Amino acid sequence: MAATPYFILSPNLILSVIGMFHGPDKTEPTPAEDWREATVDVVIPAFNEEKNIILCLNSLATQTLKPNRIILIDDGSKDNTIQYAKAFALANDMEITIISRDHSIGKTPTIKRQAREYDGDVEFILDGDTYLESSNYIERSVQELYQAVGIASVCGTIMPLRDKDREKMLQTPQIEQFIKTFPDADLRQKQNFFHVLMRKLSNIYRESLYLFLQKFIYKGQMVFFGSVTNPVGCAVAYRRKYVKDLFDQYEPILGDDLTNSEDIFIGFALLKHGYRNVQLNDVYARSQEPEAEKLPAQIYLWSSSFFQSCYYFDELVRSPLKSFASYLHHKKVEKEHSEQIQQLRKIQEPYRQQFGDKVTQQYGRPMGWVIFVSLIEKTFFPTTLLILVIFKLWWWLGLTVAIETVISVILLTLVSNKGERLEYFIKGWLATPMRYASIMFDLYTMGRFAVDIWITREKGWRK
Repeated sequence: MAATPYFILSPNLILSVIGMFHGPDKTEPTPAEDWREATVDVVIPAFNEEKNIILCLNSLATQTLKPNRIILIDDGSKDNTIQYAKAFALANDMEITIISRDHSIGKTPTIKRQAREYDGDVEFILDGDTYLESSNYIERSVQELYQAVGIASVCGTIMPLRDKDREKMLQTPQIEQFIKTFPDADLRQKQNFFHVLMRKLSNIYRESLYLFLQKFIYKGQMVFFGSVTNPVGCAVAYRRKYVKDLFDQYEPILGDDLTNSEDIFIGFALLKHGYRNVQLNDVYARSQEPEAEKLPAQIYLWSSSFFQSCYYFDELVRSPLKSFASYLHHKKVEKEHSEQIQQLRKIQEPYRQQFGDKVTQQYGRPMGWVIFVSLIEKTFFPTTLLILVIFKLWWWLGLTVAIETVISVILLTLVSNKGERLEYFIKGWLATPMRYASIMFDLYTMGRFAVDIWITREKGWRK
């Protein structure tokens, strides 16, 4: 076990490989609703985003599917976020509703309030530090969202926003028009050596990680289960009614204190009800990543939210323990009703499953397997490394790291685009120290979570 690699022989990777060989559900969808008739409200949560909000709005201006409303929620910014947004909208004849708060209340209440206060069919969340690289991002997301009533959220492939992407965006006519009306606006990140270096290190690590996860691990999950555990919350289309119903269910119990990352909680809650979270590989968005020295705080938010969501949705985590009961149930249904159901069913839906929390409590969910093995992976490997260090088993530690690193770099190279393989081969090696630092940082996250649960009993988790 000491030499078991993290990403290479991890349970999640094995599940994804099985999914690739198993293949997708071949049921041809016959959607009951026409996605072209869906109304879309874009909600932009923003806090001190004067460097990024123009890029965000500019990417909306070029979308092939125009939203019904664009709602900017300024969460108590102290910079020029609102002024820049107003000037851009005026310069480019963009209709935008701006809601300004005196102080920050967080992203979770923003999503909840807009799901209740507006009546759009789709609530598209676009963070103020994110821009849609693909001009058909919203269109493809909505189109996929309406392929089945069981699909509750859709996001594209998310990659880091690099300085060269920013420079390219700054040359677009819409932003040049904004600059004419606001010539003093500075839309570039800090350019001194330290900040440039920290951004490059952060982007190397995140690009390597995101590419491997989204092009391999999550892709296998999509093939096998038709879902990922949760959408990437910086650019995601939700069925608004599903999100509203979710908050109506959990607000009386938890208030706004869900987890440290709202998209993970929402994703788990949707899975528990029997819905799916879909990720697309053919549309892209880019998000401004924290600089390297700020990564630990961001890693903590995501990692702790996973543990917190596992705590809240333990029925999902325990799905593998219910697999035999689930197998017998499906066999019984298939034997008694399958032929009759197929004859009556006019609406075909791949990866179809029964809705309702009670179903999860009795039989679990297929995606529960992913959450279960993710929990094992997230706790086992850092703990194993720590044990090797404590007992000074340096040879086994070195062998584990060496084998895992070599194979992970090879896999990263293979899943990258053909013309970028040399680039990602180099990035894979450069990202290794930060990747292992983040793995070991999970020990701190686990310790803090354990304190929250068993010592302080403080569960007021909210970003």
